[in-house]
Amino acid sequence: MTDARIPVSIWIDAHLRRLNERGQGYYILNKGAFAAGTVVLKINLLDGFSLLLTQIRDMDGTLGWMKATKEERVAESDADAYIRRAVDRDPDIWVIEVEDREGTNPFEGKLII
Repeated sequence: MTDARIPVSIWIDAHLRRLNERGQGYYILNKGAFAAGTVVLKINLLDGFSLLLTQIRDMDGTLGWMKATKEERVAESDADAYIRRAVDRDPDIWVIEVEDREGTNPFEGKLII
């Protein structure tokens, strides 16, 4: 059985192009594997707090997101520490930081968990 999914790097590039078009700030904190890899999204609320989401797939294979921490909002220093630990465990993950005071996820996929 073959997997028809596009490489994660192309998927990310497409989303980052949309952010560029809107003039929304973002940073690639860790560039992961070209073809595969988990995406961690840090939504910087620009008030010293962030939201952390991890990309997952549901039982049907549909792309979605789950909260990476128990708390909805975490101090930015705690978010950065979480990201450092995640990259230490798996250097192939992608970590993208976006700036959004409202905490809106600009990537496709609904919050599953």
